[in-house]
Amino acid sequence: MTQPQKKPGSRERVRAFLEAHGLAEGLTEFEQSTKTAAAAAEAMGCELGQIVKSLVVVADGTPVLALVAGDRRGDFDAICGEVGATAAKMADADTVRAVTGYAIGGVSPFDLPEELTVLIDDSLTRFETVYPAAGTPSSMVRMRYADLARVAGGRVACISHA
Repeated sequence: MTQPQKKPGSRERVRAFLEAHGLAEGLTEFEQSTKTAAAAAEAMGCELGQIVKSLVVVADGTPVLALVAGDRRGDFDAICGEVGATAAKMADADTVRAVTGYAIGGVSPFDLPEELTVLIDDSLTRFETVYPAAGTPSSMVRMRYADLARVAGGRVACISHA
C-alpha cells in the first residue's frame, strides 16, 4: 500500500515558487522571529517601510490579501472601496490559514489561490527593494518591488495610511 504524498510545507512551497520565478537567491531564514514588521526590519537591516506586511482582511465575507508597507496601517475603508465592499475586519488565524495556506506571521504573497484578491499598497512603490514574508515566521525574501508586483498577482492601490 502506498502512502499518500505529503503536501509540501510552507518553506518548501515558497522556495519552489521563488525558484520557478528566478527569485530564490533573495530567500533568507533567521533563527529569530520575523513575525512583526519591526522584528523583520531589524533582522533584515532595512527600513521599516520596506517590510511587506501580508494582511488578510475579510470584506463583506470575502477574504482579501492586502500587502502593506511596514510603516503604514491597512485602511479598511480604502480596501472596501477597492473590492466594492461595505465593511471589513481582520481575518482570524483559522481563516488566514484556510485562505492562504500560511500561518499568521509568515503569510507569503506567493503561491496563493487564484481566486484570492491581492491588493498592493501603493506606498511600497517608494522602495526599489522590499521584503515580504517567505512562508514561515522566521523567513523573508529580499526582492525588487517590481518583481513583487509582477509575481504577487495583485493590483496596486492606495490601501494604507500613516
